[in-house]
Amino acid sequence: MLKKKVIEELAIERINELDKGLFIVEISISSKNVIHVELDTEEGHVAINDCVSVSRNIEHNLDREEQDFELSVSSAGLDKPFRVLQQYTKNIGNEVKVQLKEKNNTVEGVLKHVDENGIKLETTSKERVEGKKKKEIVVREYDFTFEEIKETKIVISFKK
Repeated sequence: MLKKKVIEELAIERINELDKGLFIVEISISSKNVIHVELDTEEGHVAINDCVSVSRNIEHNLDREEQDFELSVSSAGLDKPFRVLQQYTKNIGNEVKVQLKEKNNTVEGVLKHVDENGIKLETTSKERVEGKKKKEIVVREYDFTFEEIKETKIVISFKK
């Protein structure tokens, strides 16, 4: 069985050489030696050439004669939930949807702050305010610990 730590070290070795702000989101190895490495970057997107470079470094440093394997290196998809702190940090200022563990409650808003304990989310909505005839824009801030969060995803919008 291939060791996850070895795969991680080989991936990090190339990520450090590339020096493009890449980071590992997840590494999985199945019982049939199917290795999947997901990458993301602190700014922008992960280029195909970055995936190829990390893949080659892993593949060239593992011996297929010793143990056969299948390898794929890809970027973390936009449709997938955040899995590491760096993904939260990368998305400060973006709109996200946070699904909470309690009562399957969902809150959508702009990610304002992230630290090792949790996140701060800002929501904006039009609501009736007591004593006013027209609805007014109400801004609220919510703090959530990572223990309260079931999953967080970026809200994909094509509006500008």
